[in-house]
Amino acid sequence: MQLIKKHFYLLLSNFLLVLSSSNGYAVNPTKYVTSKSSSENFALATKGQIASLLISNNDFSGVIKVVGHLQNDINTVTGLMPKLFKDQINSEENVVIIGTLGKSSIIDQLAKEGKINASLLQGKWEKFTTQIVENPIKGVKRALVIAGSDKRGTIYGIYDLSNQIGVSPWAFWADVPAKKQSELHILPGIHSLGEPKVKYRGIFINDEAPALTGWVRQNYGKFNAKFYEKVFELILRMKGNYLWPAMWSEKFYADDPQNGILADEYGIVMGTSHHEPLAKAHGEWNKSVNGEWDFNKNPEGLKKFWTDGVKRMGNKETLLTIGMRGDGDEPMTEGTAIELLENIVKTQREIISTITQKPAEKIPQMWALYKEVQEYYDKGMQVPDDVTLLLCDDNWGNLRKLPALDAKPRKGGYGIYYHFDYVGGPRSYKWINTYQIERTWEQMHLAYEHGVNQIWIVNVGDIKPLEFPIEFFLDYAWNPEYWNESNLSDYYNQWAATNFGGQNTEDIATLLKMYSKYNASRKPEQLDSSTYSLIHYNEAENVVSNYNKLVQKAQEINAQLKPEYKDAFYQLLLYPILASANLNELYVTTAKNNLYANQGRAATNEYAEKVKELFNKDAELSTYYNKTMANGKWNHMMSQTHIGYTNWQDPRTNIIPKTKTIEVPVKAELGVAIEGASNWWPNTTEKAVLPSFNSSENSTSYIDIFNRGTTPFYFKIKSKSNWIKLSKSKVSIDKQERITVNIDWEKAPQGSHTEIVTISGAGKKIAVAIKTNNTEITTEKGFVENNGFIAIKAVHFSNKSEPDSFQWKVVDNLGKTDGAVISLPIKKGRVELNENSPKLSYDVHFKNAGTVKVHLHFSPTINYSTREGMYYGLSFDNEKPVKINYASDPIIFDYNGKVTKNWDKDVTENIKVITTELKIDKPGNHTLNYYRVDEGLVLQKIIIETEKSELKTTKLGPPESSNIKN
Repeated sequence: MQLIKKHFYLLLSNFLLVLSSSNGYAVNPTKYVTSKSSSENFALATKGQIASLLISNNDFSGVIKVVGHLQNDINTVTGLMPKLFKDQINSEENVVIIGTLGKSSIIDQLAKEGKINASLLQGKWEKFTTQIVENPIKGVKRALVIAGSDKRGTIYGIYDLSNQIGVSPWAFWADVPAKKQSELHILPGIHSLGEPKVKYRGIFINDEAPALTGWVRQNYGKFNAKFYEKVFELILRMKGNYLWPAMWSEKFYADDPQNGILADEYGIVMGTSHHEPLAKAHGEWNKSVNGEWDFNKNPEGLKKFWTDGVKRMGNKETLLTIGMRGDGDEPMTEGTAIELLENIVKTQREIISTITQKPAEKIPQMWALYKEVQEYYDKGMQVPDDVTLLLCDDNWGNLRKLPALDAKPRKGGYGIYYHFDYVGGPRSYKWINTYQIERTWEQMHLAYEHGVNQIWIVNVGDIKPLEFPIEFFLDYAWNPEYWNESNLSDYYNQWAATNFGGQNTEDIATLLKMYSKYNASRKPEQLDSSTYSLIHYNEAENVVSNYNKLVQKAQEINAQLKPEYKDAFYQLLLYPILASANLNELYVTTAKNNLYANQGRAATNEYAEKVKELFNKDAELSTYYNKTMANGKWNHMMSQTHIGYTNWQDPRTNIIPKTKTIEVPVKAELGVAIEGASNWWPNTTEKAVLPSFNSSENSTSYIDIFNRGTTPFYFKIKSKSNWIKLSKSKVSIDKQERITVNIDWEKAPQGSHTEIVTISGAGKKIAVAIKTNNTEITTEKGFVENNGFIAIKAVHFSNKSEPDSFQWKVVDNLGKTDGAVISLPIKKGRVELNENSPKLSYDVHFKNAGTVKVHLHFSPTINYSTREGMYYGLSFDNEKPVKINYASDPIIFDYNGKVTKNWDKDVTENIKVITTELKIDKPGNHTLNYYRVDEGLVLQKIIIETEKSELKTTKLGPPESSNIKN
């Protein structure tokens, strides 16, 4: 009986392992490798012994090559090099048998004998199984069998084991060390990732000069097979399968004939970018030899060019780009020449059929609806049903078009071309990572729910330093049904643990999360000295402070890490944090210098010098990355300019921001500046009044007291009221001093009140008014109006209504605040607006009645649907909701494709603000209701202005209002 129970529990545990292991990815949530030995486990490494590897000599050469990678990976982890046998092996206790079903004679024999279940693999796309088999072949007591349904399936199984034992996909590309282990044991069960949900999953190396190009030239001479072998390995380790190669001045097939051969050997599906038809790099087109890139004028030249591309492709696995754009990534014509493009596609398919001797529909093809090309499709152009329609984002991570939720299925299906890097308007961005995986998840989740599952490809620029979002993109593409709004934070933790050996995992995950959030808020290339406000809401100071907090934590972690992890940490976290923090401080310091110069502050020149220091520090950080880190392995990778943009194109060199220097007189002179005012005193006759204080807010404000001369002086700041609390009341001023002001509400008078503080020094007196509103918190409920407005983070709703199967989901960390709110399921699509629609409710308290402006801050989603508009509803209290069109901006076509009138502003700010005027009949407690109509809207923040508003225009807006919960 005990034996039966033992076998039952073993079978049950194996079954559960099979279920759970189907969720493993390049970042593995479920582990099947342990350090603990048992009679049921397979000993890969134990007590100084290592299992041998066995493959069939008739397997794919790419598989055999990758088995060699596994051999080295095991050696890296354990210090023991496994023996590699082909076809036959002597008597061994433990052996790892690897092979492809239908190609490996050993795997086929195991299947024939029923020792592995061939039905789990037959006819599958890129699937593998990893399992323990007793007495698999003569002389072998026990084997770990990795079997693949096809070439890539086997390769994924091999690399999955490498990842499970602790070898990161970024071992080469980011110098991530493997954690040393002496005991490696495989748990029983059939471990498999199943089949990928997205068929083609890949990256596009683009905008590769000067960084990647400089690095390649130094290390490989050119973009040859030695370079691309590193790229192919990286893609496969992350379970991708598709590549658009570098193409600025590179020619994948022509630069090195081995490039295409090696890609085919590894099983990488090759493609070319959206404007490079039929496997020909645009760099191969020579106008003096080939003629005009114009099908009307030079059809024979183009046909020969494309024919050569298909001939060269041969039988290599390729996803052919069809269609045509203009010479050099430009529109083909003015207007929309549908008939011309349809004729081009017809001609290209004839070439494909003629050269391959197969019907064109048997050769995978895609048509990229990139930029202006989408207009052809929108105006009725059709391509054959077997062609995949590659839909695109707006180059800024916002999808431009998706098939309707009820669209008729296409044989070729749909794909997405996404961007983590871009050269173009309104501003190029290609320096460091500026993407939140939460936004990538939200947009690609939209795509998947709309049936886009044939191709996912992302523009990754130089590859480095986009390591983190690249891996997330490919992991998510493998199974979009696994990662969701509730477990995205787990991805940060798992990635941190995988790449840093479990050291400081939660802190590293937080750093990843926050630096990418801050950089997404405003891309570094879009920064200048006017970006953040110096005088409202402490905005600029808070931005610098937030970045510097990350710097402090990152440096603390760096000091604690084992030495072998420091190069990886610098690349993946420390450099982007240090450099981003420094850049933001550089521009804020420049802004201070300019402001102080206008005010004649004695500190002006000091800030001009600090700008120089920060500018030089940027260069020092990049130089360390290029020259010192990893012994100079990544020289040139941080050579991308990123300071001094004035238009879309990057400057030739980093340009130091302009600063001012002034002649500072010797005589001391008092100057006063206050929060919320661009003026200074006594330079203006306006009264100095601080932003109003409200007892529900318990906020602070500040007064800057500064010297306009070089001689120090004493100042005094006095108030007749003991409830006004000042950080200092008197001190000697050399250059400047910031005095914080707050209120002791227990002592402050009830109701509205104004008091004066007087600042005296250097023979002058300045009066500053302090306005307070002290009310007993008895009837107030919700977010309270102060200074004429209410600011609310969207995730802080008071109540929610979820009729039927609708759900409101909070996506933590998405956007500029704590997170954002979306409505699921996507597949429900548009719903009728009425009082019973799904809604979020926000309790608010107004001190003023009348017309209010409700500003909703959304992620800048584009109306991706063919239906008119993109709607939501708003109401106060029990009033009938008003239907509002989020996508009311007129649609225009330009070089960026189909975008809205305010698109450049929306993507620059990474926010879209929709303003609606509503009426409040009386002051007091009210409820703002936000209703779902259309899917796909991402709400981040709400700001409500009354007619008494003192709301200031800033990039990030005011902090959240006080929320009273009764």
